[in-house]
Amino acid sequence: MLLKCVDYIIVSMENAEIWGELADLFKIFGDSSRIRILCMLQEGESCVSDLAGRLSITESAVSHQLKVLKMSKLVKNRREGKQIFYSLADDHVSTILSMGREHILEEK
Repeated sequence: MLLKCVDYIIVSMENAEIWGELADLFKIFGDSSRIRILCMLQEGESCVSDLAGRLSITESAVSHQLKVLKMSKLVKNRREGKQIFYSLADDHVSTILSMGREHILEEK
């Protein structure tokens, strides 16, 4: 069951830090390159070169965005030899993306 925002406010009204963290999380979703990367990772893990090729952006740009996403705990990585593969950190990330997409499409 999803915890409603109103319930959450009542539970943690004293903890203003949580609201700042929530705002920071949504800021991460404010960049279309990061959204595109996350959507590609919804399909499964991928490496920088594959993401760059599929998204038609430079490997440097992909690496930068993956660093931001990893620091925000939205993606994780694993090493296989010299190759690093990235994937969504957990199901919550996919749920946020899916709900956002669903919200946008229902308005059309």
